Amino acid sequence: MYTVRPNFDHALAMFSSSSPSTSCSLFHRRGRVRCEFHHLLFSDRRAKLSVFTSVRLPNLRINSERRVQCRSPTGVGCEDDASVDGFVTFIGRNVLGFLATAAALISLSCDSPAHAEALTVAFPASRAREVNTVQRTLVEAWGLIRETFFDPTFNHQDWDMKLQQTMVEMFPLRSADAAYNKISGMLSTLGDPFTRIVSPKEYQSFRIGSDGNLQGVGLYISVEPKSGHLVVLSCIEGSPAARAGIHEGDELIEIDGERLDGVDSESAVQRLRGVAGTIVTVKVHSVGLDGGRNSGIREVKLPREVVRISPLSIAVIFHSAPDGHVEKTGYVRLSAFSQTAADEMESAVKEMETHGVQSYILDLRNNPGGLVKAGLDVAQIWMDGDETLVNAIDRSGNMLPINMVNGHALTHDPLVVLVNEGSASASEILAGALHDNGRAILVGHRTFGKGKIQSVTELNDGSALFVTVAKYLSPALHDIDQVGITPDVQCTPDMLTTSKDSMVNQESSMSALETDSCIMVAEHQLEIQESKGAAS
Repeated sequence: MYTVRPNFDHALAMFSSSSPSTSCSLFHRRGRVRCEFHHLLFSDRRAKLSVFTSVRLPNLRINSERRVQCRSPTGVGCEDDASVDGFVTFIGRNVLGFLATAAALISLSCDSPAHAEALTVAFPASRAREVNTVQRTLVEAWGLIRETFFDPTFNHQDWDMKLQQTMVEMFPLRSADAAYNKISGMLSTLGDPFTRIVSPKEYQSFRIGSDGNLQGVGLYISVEPKSGHLVVLSCIEGSPAARAGIHEGDELIEIDGERLDGVDSESAVQRLRGVAGTIVTVKVHSVGLDGGRNSGIREVKLPREVVRISPLSIAVIFHSAPDGHVEKTGYVRLSAFSQTAADEMESAVKEMETHGVQSYILDLRNNPGGLVKAGLDVAQIWMDGDETLVNAIDRSGNMLPINMVNGHALTHDPLVVLVNEGSASASEILAGALHDNGRAILVGHRTFGKGKIQSVTELNDGSALFVTVAKYLSPALHDIDQVGITPDVQCTPDMLTTSKDSMVNQESSMSALETDSCIMVAEHQLEIQESKGAAS
C-alpha cells in the first residue's frame, strides 16, 4: 500500500491507467451540435464543485459551468441541489470582435468539497456523418487536454483558439481519417510526443494484457524523442522477431513497403499485428553488436504468430563461495509492468525464499515500462517502512511524493538491479526507488530517460487519448526525463543477445546466464555486499 502527500486524490488519479471520467452528450438543434461534458476532478461524498467559463467564437461556443453541491450539518452557505440560481453571474465582453468571456462567479464554501466540471461546447455540425463523429471526438480531446495537460501554457499558445482553428479546418472534410489527422495535428502543437490520439483498433491492441495472447511478431517499440525514429526496445523471447535476430536499438524503417516517417508507435504496432499465419515484411536498420561489422539496412519477412506475453522469467544461479559451500542467487527478469507483474513477482520471490536463496538479481534490461502502479507495487516487495517511491510534479509545479505505508519486504537479502538503454518509464521509477532508498545497487548502462506520466482515456468513438499529466523525479529528486539513470557500475553486455534469446528452457537459460557479463558483474557486487554484511 502507498499514499500520496500532500494531495492524495489528485496524484492517485495521475497514476491510474485512465484519466478522470468524462462523458459527452450530443444535442442537435438548427444544424448545430451541443456537446456537454461532465469531468470529475475530485470526489467526496458530501459535496460537488465545478468550474464555469464561457467562450464565444464565430459559429463556436464553449461553456463550462461551476457548481457546488454539499450537505453541511448547518445547511448554511451551501446549495442542497445542483441549482445555480443566485450562484453564478455571467459577464460577457467582446475581445477583438471574436471572443467573449464570462469570467465572474460567486464561490461558495463547503467542507471538503469535491470538484467536478460540466463543460458545454457548441459547434457547426458537419454534413458528413463520419466527420461529425470525429468533431465530437475533437472536442472531447481538446477538453481533456485543457484540464489535465501538464503544461498549463499548452506550449505557449491559446488552446481555445486552437480548437476554433482545428474545427474550421475539419468542417469541410469528408473522411474520418482526414478528420483524425486534424486532431493529431492539433496535439502535435503541444510539443510533447507522448500526448497523442490512437484509433479504436490501436487502442484495443494497447489494452491487450500481459496474461493474454496477441497475434503478431513480438516487438516492443517506441519513438525516440530526440530523433523521432521508431526504435526497438526489446523482443518477446522466442517470438518471430527474436528468432530473426532483431535486437534492441534497431530502427524500423518500413513495414510492408510503407515508410514509417512520422508514424507513432501505436500505429506501427497495429501494422505489425495481424492474423496468425500471415507474413509482414519489415525493413530495419540494425546496429551490429560486434562493433559494426553487421550494421546496415536489411529486410526481414516475419510470420505472425500467437505470442504468449509473460512478464517474468526466473532462475536460481549456483556458485561456490571461497569457503567451499554452495551459495544461491535468485535471478528474476521482468520484461513489462502489467497488471499481473507484482503478483507474479511476489510468488517468484516467495518460491525462491523456500529454496534458500541468499541474494537476488532483478533484471530490468529492455523493459519498456507499462503500468506505473505495477512498478510501485513491485517496489514494495523489496522495501520496508514509509519510504518515498517517486515524486510527481503536477501542472502547477507542485511536488507530490508517493510514499509507501507500513511496507513489509518479502526479503532483505542483497539486491542488484540490471538496467540498460531499453529500461524506460516504470522501469526507471522502480530502479530509482530501489537505488535512492539504499535498497539496491544498479549495474548496466544509462536508462532510456522517460520521465513523464500519461493518463489514457477512452473517447466516445472507441479511440483513446494519451495525455502527459505529470513528470516525475526519483526519491532523491533526480530528473530522469531525457537524461535517464546512470548505474553505479557499468558493464559491457557481451553476451546480452544470447541471454535474451536463449531463455526458453531451464538448461539453455542457465547457460546464457553464466555467460552474460553483466550478470557476472552483478554477482561480484553481491559478493561485495555479502562480505560487508559479514564483516559488520
